[in-house]
Amino acid sequence: MTSLRVAAAQIRTGVDPVANLATATDAVRRTAAAGAELVALPEATLAAFGTDLRAVAEPLDGPFATGLRKVAAELGIVVVAGLFEPASDGRVHNTLLATGPDVEASYRKIHLYDAFGSRESDLVAPGKELVTLEVRGVTVGLATCYDLRFADQFTALGRAGAHLVVVPASWGAGPGKEEQWDLLTQARASDAQSWLLACDQAWTPPAGTDPLGIGRSALIDPIGHACARLGSEPELLLGTIDTDLPGTIRARVPIL
Repeated sequence: MTSLRVAAAQIRTGVDPVANLATATDAVRRTAAAGAELVALPEATLAAFGTDLRAVAEPLDGPFATGLRKVAAELGIVVVAGLFEPASDGRVHNTLLATGPDVEASYRKIHLYDAFGSRESDLVAPGKELVTLEVRGVTVGLATCYDLRFADQFTALGRAGAHLVVVPASWGAGPGKEEQWDLLTQARASDAQSWLLACDQAWTPPAGTDPLGIGRSALIDPIGHACARLGSEPELLLGTIDTDLPGTIRARVPIL
């Protein structure tokens, strides 16, 4: 069996990127100390929704991304975290940065949260490209929050050979939203026939229609079983994935 030690750092971020970087760096250090080789941080780790996203957006060589690169390189761990970068049309991109030893990739959120009264597309320009990367010989796909409602994206990542899909999120609270999160994280792992590591913001009181967090970060196996799931408060999830399992499942149930 080949394996990869993974973690989800379920943190709560605010409006200050400097403070958020300190919180993120501390969480990365704690997961690395526990043996993690890859750690996911939430969507909007740079700054929570409800912040002036245009004002805080930074390029991928800005201080926030540089800070994440520094701690990832120092600890020899791959970090996946959500930030906002300026877009050419005056909006921003909702971007995941993946960085660490021999890893440097970014994914711009494709499906924007224009739902439940929220209008992410007013401030955020959509991405267009699916992204996979290699971590210690393991193919990792990237997706963000509302992407979970679009099964075809996860099927495509499975067809691209992803052993693991990492999904940072800032999943807004509301009636039925916890049940929807649990259902969709498990269903999308089954659609991709891959492991799925979902890292949400810790529970944060709703701020109007801005999505914030409910927690419930999870590690799901390729048949949709939740191997671990956190509660609502800031906490670390740690697990080891069998990277041979997706291939075994795909051979037995060849839906891709």
